[in-house]
Amino acid sequence: MSWLPPDDESDDEPYADYEARARPNPKGNRARTKIRPEHKDAVTGRVLTVDRGRYSVLVGEGTDDEHEAIASRASELRKNAVVTGDRVDLVGDTSGVDGSLSRIVRIQERSTLLRRSADDSDEVERIIVANADQMLIVVAAANPEPRPRLVDRYLVAAFDAGITPILCITKTDLRDPTDFLANFVGLDIIVVQSAENQWPLEVLGGLLSGHSTVAVGHSGVGKSTLVNALVPDAHRAIGRVNTVTGRGRHTSSSTISLRVGDGWIIDTPGVRSFGLGHINPDNILGSFTDLATVALQCPRGCTHLPGSPDCAIIEAAEAGELGDIGRLRLDSLQRLLGTLA
Repeated sequence: MSWLPPDDESDDEPYADYEARARPNPKGNRARTKIRPEHKDAVTGRVLTVDRGRYSVLVGEGTDDEHEAIASRASELRKNAVVTGDRVDLVGDTSGVDGSLSRIVRIQERSTLLRRSADDSDEVERIIVANADQMLIVVAAANPEPRPRLVDRYLVAAFDAGITPILCITKTDLRDPTDFLANFVGLDIIVVQSAENQWPLEVLGGLLSGHSTVAVGHSGVGKSTLVNALVPDAHRAIGRVNTVTGRGRHTSSSTISLRVGDGWIIDTPGVRSFGLGHINPDNILGSFTDLATVALQCPRGCTHLPGSPDCAIIEAAEAGELGDIGRLRLDSLQRLLGTLA
């Protein structure tokens, strides 16, 4: 069927004076803008825990009005992970009363990020906690068996993030941890030991005071039991080691910040693997400041691993210039770098 002009139009100008009707805007007539509100009235809080899209945030920290508020994440932050330890800005109802809900509109600059990947081939990082300055690595002397290579991975992640590691050995009543600790003699790490139900709480309290410390460890090593001893009202779930497999059972399912004196301890779920696919090896060397100075003389691309040609660190160690401690530290560095390789 052909188009015919209206009867009142001339045959010479069939399309004259016709105007196409403007197509209505299905989303409304208001133009979209990328300008976001400044939220000058936002209040600052510390993220204590994350649970299925809801965030427990401590508001008014250190004041008489200190309280917890529940928050959701603003739509403009949908591509940004908000994790335990984050300092965030909130708007909305921050009263914390039942049924109230505020909104996280900004994540403040982070001082550190502890990350891991699913495995060593996965370069996609998973942020565990933010703004921690210490890592408490909890290891059992026995039951379950200590895993030096897993501890190496924790150390690599800590050095990469610029976090100071502390090693806590539990269940020393079951086995002398001397042989295990020999793996780390070249590292300047504080070591704390404890037998069952004999936690050195005064020592640990002093180490945690004034710091934000993330606790990590293999399932079943007693990490949550230690947290409960430090924070009696934490009520973190604990489990037992399977007598057949020798493996611990996952008990803590969430990451949570708990106050210890004037510091914080962040309890994390126990893990059996810790991927390092996202780590930059240069950050590991940077944590060995004495060896990093010698490494300035290494050829470009030097891996510092055994057999590396013209490696200045290896040559200095062979010449006795590093001393006994230096050789031990080189061994530790090579083991950590070998973990990445």
